[in-house]
Amino acid sequence: MKLDRRAILALGAFAALPATAQVTDINDAINKAGRQRMLSQRVVKAYMALGLQVQQSTATKVLDQSMALFDRQLVELKTFAPAATVRETYTQLENQWSGLKGLLVGAAPSVANAAKLLAQDSAVLALANTGTQQLEQIHGKPAGKLVNLAGRQRMLSQRMAKYYLASTWGVETGVASGEIAKARTEFAQALETLRNAPEATPDILQELSLADGQWVLFSAALNAKPSGQGASNVFITSENLLAVMDKVTGLYSKLQKT
Repeated sequence: MKLDRRAILALGAFAALPATAQVTDINDAINKAGRQRMLSQRVVKAYMALGLQVQQSTATKVLDQSMALFDRQLVELKTFAPAATVRETYTQLENQWSGLKGLLVGAAPSVANAAKLLAQDSAVLALANTGTQQLEQIHGKPAGKLVNLAGRQRMLSQRMAKYYLASTWGVETGVASGEIAKARTEFAQALETLRNAPEATPDILQELSLADGQWVLFSAALNAKPSGQGASNVFITSENLLAVMDKVTGLYSKLQKT
């Protein structure tokens, strides 16, 4: 699979994900809470890329910037927490995130450490998902559900890429194909739901059309036999798909809370 210059430039343009200084409203909270799920997978994807020695410069930036963004958004979400149960979730998430960060830094990437990362990122992902679901329930309107669903697509893109790279590196090869297959099915179904939502504006539909194209490229990369070039292609296409889905989520988060 050959990637054109535009795909590579798109990756560079999305090296840093956007974040405002504070949570502005419940839609923004769901957006950022959902982004924490994605970051739990993205940092491990970047670690796997560094271990495989593919896309090393970009992977280093992705890892550093994703860790910093997770830290910043965690503070924002704890401050915003509209209920004690939500605040407790983010206190627990802070503890689990600390453990994940400890595995990500301080030593050169290794296969042995990568296996530990996959276990720890599952704990971080579970708590980040709990926080997002709690905020959606507090929101209580269709718009909140759509922000959550669109935001989850970001996580799925990174989860699939993470497992592809892990399998290429010989980490958790027995579960990788099953996890990728489950995430692919969920991603495709959610695209349909988002596209058919009555709340989908022309701008959202336009971005979803772009997402369709990026999804085709990413799927093709995932279908390739694991290799160094395959890992590089998956890394790049997952970043491009993430960029589009982050924009879709942002557009849904700007809808009126109806």
